[in-house]
Amino acid sequence: MGLLSLSPADFTPIAVGIDRPEDVVVAPTGRVFASDHQCSVAEIHGDGSFTRLGPKGGAPNGLAMDGQGRILIANFGIYDGEPGPLQRFDPGTGHHETLVAEVEGRTLSSSNYPVVAADGTIWCTHSTWAETWPQALDGRDDGFVFALLPDGQVKVAARGLRFANGCALDSGDRYLYVNQTSAANVLRFPVEGPGELGPAEPFGPALGPLLSGPVDPAHLPPPDISQHLGYTDGNGFDAEGNLWVTLPAANKIVAIHPDQSVTTVVHDPEGKVLNHPTNITWGGPDLRDLYVGSIRAHYVLKARSPVPGMAKLHQRG
Repeated sequence: MGLLSLSPADFTPIAVGIDRPEDVVVAPTGRVFASDHQCSVAEIHGDGSFTRLGPKGGAPNGLAMDGQGRILIANFGIYDGEPGPLQRFDPGTGHHETLVAEVEGRTLSSSNYPVVAADGTIWCTHSTWAETWPQALDGRDDGFVFALLPDGQVKVAARGLRFANGCALDSGDRYLYVNQTSAANVLRFPVEGPGELGPAEPFGPALGPLLSGPVDPAHLPPPDISQHLGYTDGNGFDAEGNLWVTLPAANKIVAIHPDQSVTTVVHDPEGKVLNHPTNITWGGPDLRDLYVGSIRAHYVLKARSPVPGMAKLHQRG
């Protein structure tokens, strides 16, 4: 547990100039793609430069990759007052499409993060129905998880979540782990079948205090206060079963161990390098190239991870 430690100095900014790089996904071929507010996704090259791909629209947020190398995009359209569907982009052909635009007759506004299961089910969080996303940080419980089944059926699998955000499946697709941003925690749902989740239970403790009253993400308290805040964003498993969780307001990444104890992996209270981290992704031949996205920095961070990441579906041989 003590080996999960990094310093802000271990990270190198890449893709400098990118716009709102919320998440990163790495293909088995080694190609690296990041969210970008100016297009569908941006490809980050080996020299740190990037190329924008696909049409602009909404706010591409969480990314995942299916077994065919196509990139799933949870569009957080609420950021711009636009719809927020689940989309798919094929970097090989340039084809861009909408997979799920509405659920139960209501237009999606804040799809946040997708993950692909071995059975082909795509799980995706939807954060809120609020008019603006900062309003939803008041603790309201209108977030949910929906599932797109291989046959095209869409199911709402979990309701009543407090700003449903990052999500991850464990190595056996036994549980879906969902961050509740405005509850400062992670919930674990047993996967009971395609598009079916059992009752949730907390995984690990609350990860810090929350602010009282309205929250303005653009004007947070000074570091002596914000460095302790527990607002959770993205998550991801390493190969040892630790669930890494980003805390953007605190400029921190922690790991929840299998025994549900918590270790701080890296902390940059003033956000000089690790500036509002939102998601973590592993890539490279040994899955130890660590990438960190951000909602605020105009770059992606890269470092060598102390442990490999857990291979996701598209990275498994």
